[in-house]
Amino acid sequence: MPTYRAAIIGGGSIADKNHIPALKALSDRVEVVAVVSRDAAKARTLADSHGIPHAFDQADALFRECQPNVVVICTPNKLHFPFAMQALENGCHVFCEKPPAITAGQAREMAELADRKGLALGYNFQLRQTSEWQLFERCRSEGRLGEIYHIKARFLRRRGIPGWGYFTSKDMQGGGALMDLGVHVLDLALLALDYDLPTAVLGNTFDHIGRAGGKGLMGGWNPETFEVEDAAMAYLQYADRGSVMLSSSFALNTGANIDRNLEIFGTQGGGVLFPFVLHTEVAGELADIHFPFLENVDIQLKNTAAFLDACDGKPSNVCTGEQGARLMQVVESIYQSAGTYQAT
Repeated sequence: MPTYRAAIIGGGSIADKNHIPALKALSDRVEVVAVVSRDAAKARTLADSHGIPHAFDQADALFRECQPNVVVICTPNKLHFPFAMQALENGCHVFCEKPPAITAGQAREMAELADRKGLALGYNFQLRQTSEWQLFERCRSEGRLGEIYHIKARFLRRRGIPGWGYFTSKDMQGGGALMDLGVHVLDLALLALDYDLPTAVLGNTFDHIGRAGGKGLMGGWNPETFEVEDAAMAYLQYADRGSVMLSSSFALNTGANIDRNLEIFGTQGGGVLFPFVLHTEVAGELADIHFPFLENVDIQLKNTAAFLDACDGKPSNVCTGEQGARLMQVVESIYQSAGTYQAT
């Protein structure tokens, strides 16, 4: 009998293609009992397509009628905070899509409430589950990198502005490329530095291409309603240990259509994450060690399983509520430095 009764809040593609299939694959641990969407027909269609018994257009009805103990939040960013707080208040563990919230203050409130309630709060940063990241962590724990003192983290699209949904709405998403893409590699960079907060943050954001329009490689977008940044760059300084250079873009005049990677520099060795290469010395000679046989894994499945481990009180590498609050503090500092932060 599954331990957990899970409800999905949000009826879009991320629920349909990512979260529900992962939960269904873990049916010995969790049963998906309901879908919530403000569009009742959409909720019913999604539920029926996955054999889920209940569908609601209001979260209040979900908690009243289904009594879930796990809630997975797949809504636009603005709704992460109110739905997470409601779920935690109703005694549910919460697995939330990234970014954690719109503001650092909201993410901190979520973490504190989860802690007071003794509930798991996790965020869906799946790149932690890649074979490459797992190998990096083993290399670090074995001392092959020494002290890490600089990281270059990037998630760039050449011309990949999502023209659908709310991705270009400042009110609903809180930001653009940084909120949607940059947070993935920022999470890994902070994780490599033990999630310590930087002592100084310098950020810039741009919207030149988003507001001008042009050719899109992920469909078209309306430049007249483009309200977020199409690129964000930041420099994080750690007074006692080093620095991080972060780059993210929906649209940037660069060579590759997509460029997502981390370069990590340590006192004993360095590495590139995708594909993983270790730059080091062997027998007194410089060497680049490649790992061509790493396993391809279902990172959503692994991250969902890691979240359920956290619910069970077991060791887990899912992004925690505390880490999510710290990440949002850095994101907010980048926007503040760039002069584009607006408290909501």
